[in-house]
Amino acid sequence: MKTYNFLGYDFGATSGRAMLGVYDGEKIELSEIHRFSNDPVELNGRFVWDLPRLFYDVKQALVKVANQGIKLDAIGIDTWGVDFGLLDKNGNLVGVPINYRDHMTDGMMEKAFSEVMSKEEIFRHTGLAFNQFNTLYQLYALKCMEDPGLDIAQQLLFMPDLIAYLLTGKAGTEYTVASTSQMIDPNTRDWAWEVIDKFGIPRKILGKIEPAGVVRGTLLPQVAQECGVDEHIPVIAVAGHDTASAVAAVPAQEDDFAYISSGTWSLMGVEIKKPLTDKSVMDANYTNEGGICDTIRLLKNIMGLWIINESKRVWDRRGNTAGYGEIVEMARKAPAFKAVINVDDPRFLAPGDMPARIQEYCRETNQPVPEGIGEIARVIYESLALMYRWAIEALENDMLKKPIKVLHIVGGGCNNVMLNEFTADAIGRNVVTGPSEGTVIGNLMVQAMAVAGVKDLPQLRKVVANSFPTRTYEPTGNKADWDKAYAKLLELMKK
Repeated sequence: MKTYNFLGYDFGATSGRAMLGVYDGEKIELSEIHRFSNDPVELNGRFVWDLPRLFYDVKQALVKVANQGIKLDAIGIDTWGVDFGLLDKNGNLVGVPINYRDHMTDGMMEKAFSEVMSKEEIFRHTGLAFNQFNTLYQLYALKCMEDPGLDIAQQLLFMPDLIAYLLTGKAGTEYTVASTSQMIDPNTRDWAWEVIDKFGIPRKILGKIEPAGVVRGTLLPQVAQECGVDEHIPVIAVAGHDTASAVAAVPAQEDDFAYISSGTWSLMGVEIKKPLTDKSVMDANYTNEGGICDTIRLLKNIMGLWIINESKRVWDRRGNTAGYGEIVEMARKAPAFKAVINVDDPRFLAPGDMPARIQEYCRETNQPVPEGIGEIARVIYESLALMYRWAIEALENDMLKKPIKVLHIVGGGCNNVMLNEFTADAIGRNVVTGPSEGTVIGNLMVQAMAVAGVKDLPQLRKVVANSFPTRTYEPTGNKADWDKAYAKLLELMKK
């Protein structure tokens, strides 16, 4: 059988990489081609993505492929959700894509609920969780600011579609990433036009929704010539939302499983066929996002390793340059359950002095204040595990009305053994971890669906299970201690 070479670009909120996947029909092997930082910048009062630099690195990966003599069969791109670029009538970029952590959306949800459409009505139409950075509120903010870019725009492209456009010159809108916008009807898998019209968003900027797996186009001749590769390489619209790619790569062989895509964010949920949009889902701030093969990802965005990553940046600037492994060992030696934080408190969203914010939160909630790297890190890791328990119990008790047997964790966060142990103890059931490269594996395997004969999601997951090892963690901790800490979290979430 033919061996295929796929190139998967996986853009995270802080870094990106291009990975080669070699698929022989039964297994896929990975190797890194290019890794680069993703450093948003403050530019003229806006927090923006450095798109020109990111596209430079996209081309650098192609140059390295050419230099290694690799003949590619396809290319795919996944990124974070919600953010976008706007194109004018000539197909040129209008401004620079704004980062979802920019403050322009502060207060926009509340303003929208009072002046445009109620929270309940928005959820009824979209089934999406409420986050102030959702595309809907970004566009509403631009409209309220009378931003001229919105008037000029002829096309909105989400970040993976925008990068694919720069490679191919072909514009398109892939379903999974569009489903993060709070502008998609999860029942029709099309734009929620009533919401869009109510918010005054121009219909003309929204393109036809395409399912994951379609061929977007081939490389522009000038891009291929500059990089030294074949211009006929197809660019596949894979599951453009990184979480959708990660969920596709969950190597589950059983039913009734939940997943976490663990990285900057922890995305916990289940895979279902039809969306759930009742009040219990809205109250738990769960979301119905699109998956591959006509699935819905019923999940919750939980503030994930962003909190420890941002804390580490602060410690690094102060000269405490311990690596992540060292931080985990410091946390192991710190006292257990000194304090609990609600990791989804809004103060933890923006960049800044995260350790100080954690200490401030503990003072405000009359808890002992953690001091030093180890104590603060342990509070973060324990609190994440406790929030996972809340999220999985909300699924079982309020939405699915059935037990979840096992939790699969994919993504870079599954390499944190201590957090995996804490999670198994907190949720009281087995945790299966791996593969750590879940997002890019899902990206590559959707390329295999498009051009290499992988027929469906079960076959895709069988290839993943054949290709990468997993590890199972069983609960071993003191249940009474975890129950007590969980009760504390529930108190904090009521405030």
